Amino acid sequence: MSQSKHTEARELMCSGALLFFSHGQVRSGPIPLSAWGLRVGKGASRERHDGRLSSSRLHGCACVGVLGALPARVSILQAVPLRGPRASARLTSLTGNWSSRPALPSLLKASQTSGSVIPNHFCVLQQNSAADLSMLVLESLEKAEVEVATDLLENLAKLFSLMDPNSPERVAFVSRALKWSSGGSGKLGHPRLHQLLALTLWKEQNYCESRYHFLHSADGEGCAHMLVEYSTSRGFRSEVDMFVAQAVLQFLCLKNKSSASVVFTTYTQKHPSIESGPPFVQPLLNFIWFLLLAVDGGKLTVFTVLCEQYQPSLRRDPMYNEYLDRIGQLFFGVPPKQTSSYGGLLGNLLSSLMGASEQEGEDSQDDSSPIELD
Repeated sequence: MSQSKHTEARELMCSGALLFFSHGQVRSGPIPLSAWGLRVGKGASRERHDGRLSSSRLHGCACVGVLGALPARVSILQAVPLRGPRASARLTSLTGNWSSRPALPSLLKASQTSGSVIPNHFCVLQQNSAADLSMLVLESLEKAEVEVATDLLENLAKLFSLMDPNSPERVAFVSRALKWSSGGSGKLGHPRLHQLLALTLWKEQNYCESRYHFLHSADGEGCAHMLVEYSTSRGFRSEVDMFVAQAVLQFLCLKNKSSASVVFTTYTQKHPSIESGPPFVQPLLNFIWFLLLAVDGGKLTVFTVLCEQYQPSLRRDPMYNEYLDRIGQLFFGVPPKQTSSYGGLLGNLLSSLMGASEQEGEDSQDDSSPIELD
């Protein structure tokens, strides 16, 4: 399929998905075709199977109007007849097997028989149909090898925000969208897309998943504001310091020092239960403040003493030392922890003979294994 045809099909599917989403939970009775953006036109350009637009005119066909949610450039939507015996075949030529989905025959049947309304049962299929179209939009982006652009990321985030939060299709969609946005680099997705997803999940009060996406974005300030709301609405007052401590340590594990600093500063300034500082009343906040200063300095001795002095606070969460092991490797040149190739009693015996037990305290701050940022 040519690049232009991919673009036309993608715009059509994106518009259709937005249309289904926009009416999926608003109406419960028969829906006029005008409410779906459908109108009867005197003529429309017909798409030939070779992918080019011809100038022949078709009379009396229902044409999909351009949605207000999309720019006027989506003019191809005005040229797709949804009425007549060849309607299904014509949509198949643009969108593959989309016309075989259960929702489209209902729409075609309604437009061909009554020409005015869509039956009640069609409303039930709108969410599924919109999710199918959203996946086809991604498929088009992948097959056409379209370069990542801001407007495309925003469109994908819009589709995500309109999906049912509990639908399995949403999980598949976001996973595939992030993979495409990484550009095949093997990374975890484009930071801008992560930011948009995080904002959507924040509005839904899904704080855990929102925090995950904020961590992979460059929006430290937005992450801090979300954490303040998360802490005040769901957390204990005694744990106000732990919310930001975890986020800072995870940002540092991702080598995002600037966002770690921003999220700490913003959180401590905006949280109503934290007195102005530094220094702070909470020892853990003082540790994070000193840690950020130590990361800037890069001195291993400062980092080591800091971790030793604040062990009582660091024991509040067993993951803190795991994060600090990784931070020691990334910013202070701590070598990865060596693990014995022998297991069980033999491994312990060899380790003791080689003096590994004496080095255990020093090696405890180093770990080359990846850290789970949940």
